[in-house]
Amino acid sequence: MSAPTPETAVTAAPAGSSVESMDSAAARASLEALRAEIAKAVVGQDPAVTGLVVALLCRGHVLLEGVPGVAKTLLVRALAASLDLDSKRVQFTPDLMPSDVTGSLVYDARTAEFSFQPGPVFTNLLLADEINRTPPKTQSSLLEAMEEHQVTIDGEPRELPDPFLVAATQNPVEYEGTYPLPEAQLDRFLLKLTVPLPRREDEIDVLTRHAGGFDPRDLKAAGVRPVAGPADLEAARAAVARTSVSPEIAAYVVDICRATRESPSLSLGASPRGATALLSTARAWAWLTGRDYVTPDDVKALALPTLRHRLQLRPEAEMEGVTTDSVITAALAHVPVPR
Repeated sequence: MSAPTPETAVTAAPAGSSVESMDSAAARASLEALRAEIAKAVVGQDPAVTGLVVALLCRGHVLLEGVPGVAKTLLVRALAASLDLDSKRVQFTPDLMPSDVTGSLVYDARTAEFSFQPGPVFTNLLLADEINRTPPKTQSSLLEAMEEHQVTIDGEPRELPDPFLVAATQNPVEYEGTYPLPEAQLDRFLLKLTVPLPRREDEIDVLTRHAGGFDPRDLKAAGVRPVAGPADLEAARAAVARTSVSPEIAAYVVDICRATRESPSLSLGASPRGATALLSTARAWAWLTGRDYVTPDDVKALALPTLRHRLQLRPEAEMEGVTTDSVITAALAHVPVPR
């Protein structure tokens, strides 16, 4: 597929200056270094690492799903250690209150006034560990933060720092004592990344590292260091915004999402927000791979993680073993690919 011209592109930037090109190349190199730095601590989870980088570029949030022991938490901690950004971790439990996340007004007896004590959400990278273990009231405390990048306390909105990313983890096989995220909150996540069990050779590598003294609680000792910061992210986001999208690609994204709405296996298909998210992630992936335009392969590469959590299966389809991934795969096979 040839690159679209500015006249035919939905979002096409004018020819950038050499300075812009240099900034873009430097930012891409920094994010490539970020992926390599995370690999010092996490083995065999390259798709999840890439998904986290894409979410950073798109100002989105990520839901990481996998069985216990596949390095979900370590992955986010390694990302935080590789970025020159502030990060905090919250262990979500049944007794966690919304104010434990957002912060609250505290009475100061010395001044006889209330002062605001910010919660852990006031950070650049928030690890929400086992988010489905806390009740809906506390889960919902993140809704405004994720969507509006602000928190309202006592009627006063308070801006969150930029960049801001929520990386939440959950266990897909344990249901006792958990509170499944409602559709409205799932839709706030840009990507849902599945973290699978490692391949045999990757698992051997993990054990070899541990036998050699690797301690997942001490990432500094593993050599993980900050290799990218806010300036790199800002330059990268500006470069992604200049990545062009042809009308054919925009129509392709819409047709994929509309195909999910027509699936007899679903009671809820992808919304226009899902289509917008898919276009954003495809642009970020196109830029990461060194192009300034989006191809159908970019859309296909991000369709599953961008849409899988936005679809709702009918009970009868779920009983028959149908999954949202299989519905999206069928839609990709059915919708004509633009040439």
